[in-house]
Amino acid sequence: MSTFADRIINFNTHLEYNQSLPKGFDVLNPYMDNPETMEVMRAFYHKFYNDNRQRKFIIGINPSRHGAGVTGVPFTDTKRLKSECGITMKSAHTHEVSSVFMYDMIKAYGGVTKFYNDFYINSPFPLAIVRKASDGKWLNANYYDEEALFKSLKDYMIETLKKHIALGVDAQKVFVLGKKNATFLQKLNKEATLFGEMVVLEHPRFIQQYKSKEKQLYIDKFLTSFGI
Repeated sequence: MSTFADRIINFNTHLEYNQSLPKGFDVLNPYMDNPETMEVMRAFYHKFYNDNRQRKFIIGINPSRHGAGVTGVPFTDTKRLKSECGITMKSAHTHEVSSVFMYDMIKAYGGVTKFYNDFYINSPFPLAIVRKASDGKWLNANYYDEEALFKSLKDYMIETLKKHIALGVDAQKVFVLGKKNATFLQKLNKEATLFGEMVVLEHPRFIQQYKSKEKQLYIDKFLTSFGI
């Protein structure tokens, strides 16, 4: 019988997006771009998900190119992957602001083993999206940044969310990171009836960048929402 880890690894191993995107946008697949990403992703899920426990579902936006866009683990840069999860990535070294808040919150929850026993984190669009700036540099982008982008990705995201649910998460009550993210997930939910209650929490990047002095209040809010 397959474990939760086996199902996640299988999902990640077969991720691809080959459909058209609006001009100026592109998709990065960390599992194709760096062989070590696949190795550390497997190590992470085998370490924390090698069972068949049902988990609560935390829904982000789409991976950051410095977080899961490198490690393959949502909201986890290489620093936290090593210091908190005990898994070293040799080919990349990244710092991602959302990862800082998430792991401070996870520590307050009771640590990585307890947290990942209870929660599964992923996104409606599970690959990193980038957009080309006027100076030619590629920057992080969100699936909802332009209406045309959202429309291009909508059907793929609905199918992806169905696959997440099939892994073994509790779809009756899910936790959504980011108010704008929630607005668009409500549109998907209205069309496809994916979830029951959606609990909306501030996105870790927003907290870390704009509300860092109030971080503890937001950690407490997360824990209260999780029933701690």
